[in-house]
Amino acid sequence: MMRFHKACHRFSLSPLCHLSPPSPSPAASLLLLPKLSGFSTLCTRRCARVRRFSDNPLTTVMSSRAAARLRCLASVCPGGAEDGGGTSNGSVSASATATEDDELALGTGYRLPPPEIRDIVDAPPVPALSFSPHRDKILFLKRRALPPLADLARPEEKLAGVRIDGHCNTRSRMSFYTGLGIHQLLPDGTLSPEKEITGIPDGGKINFVTWSNDGKHLAFSIRVDENGNSSKPVVWVADVETGLARPLFKSQDIYLNAIFESFVWIDNSTLLVSTIPSSRGDPPKKPLVPSGPKTLSNETKTVVQVRTFQDLLKDEYDADLFDYYATSQLVLASLDGTVKEVGVPAVYTSLDPSTDHKYLLVSSLHRPYSFIVPCGRLPKKVEVWTTDGRFVRQLCDLPLAEDIPIASNSVRKGMRSINWRADKPSTIYWAETQDGGDAKIEVSPRDIVYMQSAEPLAGEEPEVLHKLDLRYGGISWCDDTLALVYESWYKTRRTRTWVISPGSNDVSPRILFDRSSEDVYSDPGSTMLRRTAAGTYVIAKIKKENDEGTYVLLNGSGATPQGNVPFLDLFDINTGNKERIWESDKEKYFETVVALMSDQKEGDLKMEELKILTSKESKTENTQYSLQLWPDRKVQQITNFPHPYPQLASLQKEMIRYQRKDGVQLTATLYLPPGYDPSKDGPLPCLFWSYPGEFKSKDAAGQVRGSPNEFAGIGSTSALLWLARRFAILSGPTIPIIGEGDEEANDRYVEQLVASAEAAVEEVVRRGVAHPSKIAVGGHSYGAFMTANLLAHAPHLFSCGIARSGAYNRTLTPFGFQNEDRTLWEATNVYVEMSPFMSANKIKKPILLIHGEEDNNPGTLTMQSDRFFNALKGHGALCRLVVLPHESHGYSARESIMHVLWETDRWLQKYCVPNTADADTNPDQFKEGSDSSDKVATGTGGGNPEFGEHEVHSKLRRSLL
Repeated sequence: MMRFHKACHRFSLSPLCHLSPPSPSPAASLLLLPKLSGFSTLCTRRCARVRRFSDNPLTTVMSSRAAARLRCLASVCPGGAEDGGGTSNGSVSASATATEDDELALGTGYRLPPPEIRDIVDAPPVPALSFSPHRDKILFLKRRALPPLADLARPEEKLAGVRIDGHCNTRSRMSFYTGLGIHQLLPDGTLSPEKEITGIPDGGKINFVTWSNDGKHLAFSIRVDENGNSSKPVVWVADVETGLARPLFKSQDIYLNAIFESFVWIDNSTLLVSTIPSSRGDPPKKPLVPSGPKTLSNETKTVVQVRTFQDLLKDEYDADLFDYYATSQLVLASLDGTVKEVGVPAVYTSLDPSTDHKYLLVSSLHRPYSFIVPCGRLPKKVEVWTTDGRFVRQLCDLPLAEDIPIASNSVRKGMRSINWRADKPSTIYWAETQDGGDAKIEVSPRDIVYMQSAEPLAGEEPEVLHKLDLRYGGISWCDDTLALVYESWYKTRRTRTWVISPGSNDVSPRILFDRSSEDVYSDPGSTMLRRTAAGTYVIAKIKKENDEGTYVLLNGSGATPQGNVPFLDLFDINTGNKERIWESDKEKYFETVVALMSDQKEGDLKMEELKILTSKESKTENTQYSLQLWPDRKVQQITNFPHPYPQLASLQKEMIRYQRKDGVQLTATLYLPPGYDPSKDGPLPCLFWSYPGEFKSKDAAGQVRGSPNEFAGIGSTSALLWLARRFAILSGPTIPIIGEGDEEANDRYVEQLVASAEAAVEEVVRRGVAHPSKIAVGGHSYGAFMTANLLAHAPHLFSCGIARSGAYNRTLTPFGFQNEDRTLWEATNVYVEMSPFMSANKIKKPILLIHGEEDNNPGTLTMQSDRFFNALKGHGALCRLVVLPHESHGYSARESIMHVLWETDRWLQKYCVPNTADADTNPDQFKEGSDSSDKVATGTGGGNPEFGEHEVHSKLRRSLL
């Protein structure tokens, strides 16, 4: 399966879970998505000129000194144009006067970027795909593109880390599908004509699409617009054979409660649905006069350190409101119309049927609530019920978890990761920490994995399945003779895979793989899973003719110094011998194994009956999907998606390698516009867009990740859009922040950051593709943090910067950021030296700050940009702050995205394209280094994405698809 972190660019597969468009929900939906950012594309309108949007005015802040500079520059900088055509050196002819530019810069309306950018973003989206359980049908889920700002502007409640649309009782800002169509997958690999799912109301918003286990029905929810608002969602079902859809409930007063769990199939004709209680009245009203002051107390002197979580409960009124919206009544509903309420109303967060569909794991939250942590840490009960709603037993009642340590690999006390065995009826397994959840405590074992039947006999104790010295990371099940247990430890980057025999106590566990998670060259791949008749996924055993060995399939990314070459190995689990049975093309194409398609049969799969789904793409050809069938390796292409942006079909792409001054090997992807010839056209203006990463070793940091043959997926705010404006794009130049041995990565953050940027800039200048005085730097989130630091500590490298949704003052995140697990008081120098806010007086190059007004990402509060702008303004810096109304950490509304692109293009045309200062093209100028006052003392730090602990992003193994 493909890497999950690229799910927004590639396709993934999921007949086993609900299908909803990408949304802020932490639950990952595994479906086939086009290789584009989740926010890309809407609207086929073409606007030739800049247009204002009268409502929801954008907040734009600018210092008076900067405005004066803009007025001075406007008359001499032709790059301020919006619609000008590109010239050979990347400059754009003027189409606006200085007065017009000032008016645009200081105005308040939403703007549109130039047509060459707008047309790419507005391209119609490709449908998402989902295969039926028997792999004989493909569901096309049709999507709209960018939503209007009006969708984001709807009122929302911010409660316990969850944003709720109270009108429809769902998570707010939910994207949706607009239609469903089914294609039969014919024997020759072609698709039958589409059978549209009919009966859906006009304009219906479709979510939570899921197949019944027998593939005969689809279930999904529908919302319709009512007076400008979406209605509460109603559960619908569709007959796959006829294509006819209808409401599941005969009553029109039964609505889905989609705050947490929505619904699950209990069997092929019954769903368990989380509904809004029929007895629920109006929402609680906020008291005009408070009953008393808000009081937080720690008279017990408990050590409680938490990250800067947002959208938390503020008072008892918020707690009542959370209960009001999140409380559900569970209802068993049959396709024949039978309805039965089960259990009592509660805040149910997950419903998980057992493999044999006899039992349910039911999780729920309860009081006392917290005002300092989100809902993922609230008190939680996990119970076993029968599927007809009878209570069997309580597995655990976990207390409020405000005191989880901030150190990496720290976890909640008590039972966690409670699941059903995928290969056995009614068997539960879970893990329990032995270190109190504190990663800083040394203990052996650190985690114990237990197993027990759903209804154990009186006095029957849980069985110890395995003991681990690292942190438990999950299990892949096969049968009683084989299961794989995973453990890892972030501090050392160590990861281990164990082979166990769950049904044989006399067979000792053994280590299958023991390696560094950073060492991508040694990654053996992940076991591929097959779908069982019960709808679960287990390790696929492969049977070779006249061979009694136990074989599995390892699906790997195939990282090499020349780039990724994905592979599929036939691996003997007992001897370790492997045979490569498939490998990607190395010369022109990049191919991956997406899913095992011959998995509906029970028992071992015969090698000669193997069937896999693969993807194929190149630098200029977008992703298409094919079936490969053994033994003759016949290839059947099943998709033929059009190129999403034909105007850039001939773009130039190269993976380049170069070296940092300390010897670390670095890589980047260099993109050049179609038709560009450096010998004729000369150097271009260049946009450097990146995101730092942490490593424990120089060797691992220097390894190549990615493929030079991958298709360039261009999202709605991608830096690659500026290829259409004749820019060179240096995408993802590696910025490794390395802490070897006892040294932490952030001990030398600024030093390594500057050295990496210097090496990258020096390389593109040496190649003659980038003008040394026309290189801009940009990034989002931790990339914005990087951008501000580079302008402060390496001003000789860049002409200007664009920083989106960043955090600039680390003293505002005193209990850690990224993977920094020391506090401000333990590593004061690190927090101060890494904060560009503290170096605002050194930033002399133009910097554009953009931030969502409703950013709910821990660490990147909107206040970060507000205060950083004021600090810059206080030192006379040329700066601009754009605050996007209603937007969160990532931007989604069309008006917002178009304006971000307009702001970015204006900034680049004004402060990058026409820049002629220090235009000496001698590469030696980049070796001057930063001023000695910029040197960093000591510290620790992180380089992973800026997200909170409550936003769990599962690292799904490739074979899960």
